[in-house]
Amino acid sequence: MIVQDHPSTKSSKPHYYPLNLKTSNKIPLFSHTKSLDFSTWASDNSFKLFIITIFTFTVAAFFFFFHTSTPLFCSQNSQIPHKLKIPKPNFNSIHPILDKSSPYSSFHSELWIIVSVSDYPSIPLQNLVRTKGWQVLAVGNSKTPKDWSLKGAIFLSLDQQADLGFRVVDYLPYDSYVRKSVGYLFAIQHGAKRIFDADDRGEVIGGDLGKHFDLDLGSAVVKQQRILQYSDGNSNRTVVNPYVHFGQRSVWPRGLPLENVGQVGHEEFYSEVSGGKQYIQQGISNGLPNVDSIFYATRKGGPEAFDIRFDEHAPKVATSAGIMVPLNSFNTLFHYDAFWGLMLPVSVSTMASDVLRGYWGQRVLWEIGGYVVVYPPTVHRQDRTESFPFVEEKDLHVNVGRLIKFLVDWRCEKKTLFGKLVNLSYSMEKEGFWNENDVKLTLSWLEDLIAIGYQPPELMEVEMHKQNMVASVADRKEFVPRKLTSMHLGVEESGTVNYEIGNLIRWRRNLGDVVLIMFVSGPVQQTALEWRLLYGRIFKTVVILSTQADADLAVEEGQLDRTYKYLPKIFNRFNNTRGFLFLHDNTILNYWSLLQADMSKLWIANKVPS
Repeated sequence: MIVQDHPSTKSSKPHYYPLNLKTSNKIPLFSHTKSLDFSTWASDNSFKLFIITIFTFTVAAFFFFFHTSTPLFCSQNSQIPHKLKIPKPNFNSIHPILDKSSPYSSFHSELWIIVSVSDYPSIPLQNLVRTKGWQVLAVGNSKTPKDWSLKGAIFLSLDQQADLGFRVVDYLPYDSYVRKSVGYLFAIQHGAKRIFDADDRGEVIGGDLGKHFDLDLGSAVVKQQRILQYSDGNSNRTVVNPYVHFGQRSVWPRGLPLENVGQVGHEEFYSEVSGGKQYIQQGISNGLPNVDSIFYATRKGGPEAFDIRFDEHAPKVATSAGIMVPLNSFNTLFHYDAFWGLMLPVSVSTMASDVLRGYWGQRVLWEIGGYVVVYPPTVHRQDRTESFPFVEEKDLHVNVGRLIKFLVDWRCEKKTLFGKLVNLSYSMEKEGFWNENDVKLTLSWLEDLIAIGYQPPELMEVEMHKQNMVASVADRKEFVPRKLTSMHLGVEESGTVNYEIGNLIRWRRNLGDVVLIMFVSGPVQQTALEWRLLYGRIFKTVVILSTQADADLAVEEGQLDRTYKYLPKIFNRFNNTRGFLFLHDNTILNYWSLLQADMSKLWIANKVPS
């Protein structure tokens, strides 16, 4: 492979030209001798002395103003860009925050339902207020009607939120559901032991949360139960799609990396874990589940609303250290020991905020020996959505896979839970998953928790080496999920979709360790997404090159006629893969034909240089 060298640059040294000696005869070699008297000389050169004096003062002034330790003038352009330093908070000097402003200063409840409201009370929310034993707290924003009220619910307007004295208020946008962070703090301040994170569109099936979730983790019944747990038989797996376990293999939750959408096979085996530490409990929603804009736009064939049903008889399933699931903010129960993980980030899009919170919280949950459990359908949400804004999820689809890998690999030697949270928040800013505002928000959030009397749990020594967590043969438990009928994709799940899913498994088995490299000639915004959807479920990953890079879409810069310059870098990046395929975006690959292809014809990374 011949590589064209860059043209040599011109020398930066100055050129010197010889003096033209022919001009020297115009300058007299000798002149008449003048008097050496100083007064006479000064008189003759007064103008020159004046110029020299001015020049001297100018130079002296320049050095004085710009080279002293405290400059008197500072240009904005000369400022050094600020680099965030890891915070070193003092959590031992936090003053208590008491509720002295709201009408509910003396109110106390252990069970809270937190919702964000932007419109008048919906019918599901009116029914939610009737949930026996639970107190509903509605958190308003700038879109909420001024006269909002609902009998049985506590409502916090923007003005009331500002009067509570919480530090986090300074970082929360006025028009977003992430203002629920104020509601979480208010509930904890007023005695919360369990918080159900909900929205105003979900109706609790049967009207009783206690029938769906484990509320009393200290009871003997809960501690003695054995829960199926995702076993780490695959050392490369870091995230799972829980919908497969509950009967819907072709549906995926918002926050699942697109490259994992094609992993539709059920578990080969499970392990088991004792109950009692399922500090975060994720419920599944019937009707319109937690799906992303890509699923919604590509699987909805017409105006008919989604009504997807999951297996209500499937057993609940737990995660383990090293394996994560996507979490959301409209059907999730948090226990007291996980209240620190309720904070919603503010520097990412609203559609990404709760997903980012979920992965962030799961990682730190391992440090206290806790885990997430996913439960059978707990609520039903009606599909009244006209469209899902993909632009709100763009950063989610681009970064979530990298985020999960970063979190699984993250380690911290801090000896307290809050110390680890600060360290992780800073590390996530450093890696570009959120910005400085969320680092400051994390500090304010932790300070507010201390100020309202929250007691964080103790850390535990958790073995993070995944190979030591594989279940022994004797401990393996089997569960084969039902294949539920669904009308999404315009066909019955039991018919054509089953056939397609079977094909998908075969394609993934043969091509799942091959990297596809594609060059896009035209606009990349739509093309990149389309090709990732088409090929991302088949191949290990899809690397997209274009004349203009797009960091948001993970599109790298390249020139088609100089592709040979970029390919070795890609080969080195994926040096453990089976092989590579290169395509132009004007070509559609019949990947099913590759089942009979000679795989030895693929480019192999370790052979290309030679």
